[in-house]
Amino acid sequence: MAQLKPRTTDALPETESRRLARALGESDDVTVFVNGTTVKLPAEARDAVVDVLRRLADGDAVMVSSAEGLLNTSQAAEVAGISLTYMRKLTDSGTIPVEYRGTHRRIRLRDVQAWLESRAQKQREQQQPGQRPADP
Repeated sequence: MAQLKPRTTDALPETESRRLARALGESDDVTVFVNGTTVKLPAEARDAVVDVLRRLADGDAVMVSSAEGLLNTSQAAEVAGISLTYMRKLTDSGTIPVEYRGTHRRIRLRDVQAWLESRAQKQREQQQPGQRPADP
């Protein structure tokens, strides 16, 4: 997946940022219109839009970029919230799949997310010993 060029938006003028902050303080409800049609955003998209609006309301400039499909080892470690050394050990052991571009490791974001989910699942199972999961 190619990364799109980041888009930077300057901070709003103070009067606009105060007006936006006031509106966001009153409600987290955000209605989006696309070509005159009301669109209900999924929770993740809504949260991202509200985050951008809150940052603008705080007077910050905002840069929006897409996530890369392939991450380098440092980026993958940052996403996972672990050290670079530990990420290297996970890829060396095959726990997290890795692709090589020349001598450079590339790790798919979805593989990091799958590893995080499997780790969270193991932790949940350890907290509830002796209980079998319900049949689907």
